Amino acid sequence: MQKNIQVVLNRHPAGIPVPEDFALAEKAIPDLQEGQFLIRNRYFSMEPAIRGWLNGKPNYFEPIGLGEVIRAPSMGEVVASRHPDYQPGELVRGLNNWETYSVLSKDTILLEKVHPSAGVPLSYYVGALGPSGHTAYVGLHQIGRIQAGDTVVISAAVGAVGSVAGQIAKRRGCRVIGLVGSDEKARIATEQLGFDATINYRKTENLSAAVQAVCPNGVDVYFDNVGGATLDAMLLTMNVGGRIIGCGMISGYNQQDNPPPVYNLWEIVSRQLEFKGFLLFSYADAIPAAVAQLEEWVRAGDFKVLEYKRIGIEQTAPLFCELMSGKTVGKAVLELSE
Repeated sequence: MQKNIQVVLNRHPAGIPVPEDFALAEKAIPDLQEGQFLIRNRYFSMEPAIRGWLNGKPNYFEPIGLGEVIRAPSMGEVVASRHPDYQPGELVRGLNNWETYSVLSKDTILLEKVHPSAGVPLSYYVGALGPSGHTAYVGLHQIGRIQAGDTVVISAAVGAVGSVAGQIAKRRGCRVIGLVGSDEKARIATEQLGFDATINYRKTENLSAAVQAVCPNGVDVYFDNVGGATLDAMLLTMNVGGRIIGCGMISGYNQQDNPPPVYNLWEIVSRQLEFKGFLLFSYADAIPAAVAQLEEWVRAGDFKVLEYKRIGIEQTAPLFCELMSGKTVGKAVLELSE
């Protein structure tokens, strides 16, 4: 059996992570205990939420300690098993680690088997057909309660979640506006993903006014992946009774000791807004519907999946740093070499 190569935390990042904050380590693969199974990881999912686990401070998960392997979603193939429900050759995904081999059990968070459809790239199952897509679907339906005719604004609109959320909302008959950070991302959102309009926030001095200009009848649903100044601006555009989906706040992940302030919270009261944050694993009962619908759309060939891929475990840290620098488009995926 090969050695296990892991990506570990070398030092706590200061601001935007750099590759030197991480290191590669070689460890022995432990023997399996009863109820465990061994997988060879095939794909790592790059997630902004990982940034919050690198500061030495707990949030909804314990922090990752110096020298410890980075916790992250991944997908892999079972290669050995002492668990009756998991057999060699099966594919599974869950909240795992950045390493070539992992020992899992039924207690692994978000553990599920993957049954890929013929002709669909396997990497899609850590992105649009995995937790990112499921997050978009669950957020829009369970929190946003979208309806035909709604005006929906999505921040980080060509990111892993936003690029899926925009297409879902369009298929539900909504008018969809994307907030992006470059003209190229704006082009992708409109030409490839079908957004009705986009706003490059880097080119506007008043984001609230820019949103109001393209949404003269106000905003019914805001899918927030950014927080900070973007959330602050969006609070001034919402219709009475509007819904805000609190999915992520990437604007503050690199500066958690001094997060960007939000000043317009009174608007939640005055406009009678619903603002709810959510974590996907709290909505396990809603995931099967997301799986079925997203796979149907992708198999039909009219659903665009955006990927930003690197190959080789040595590219894991650089890819994550690109993600946290705002350089990626769509789902950032690390594919492990054979």
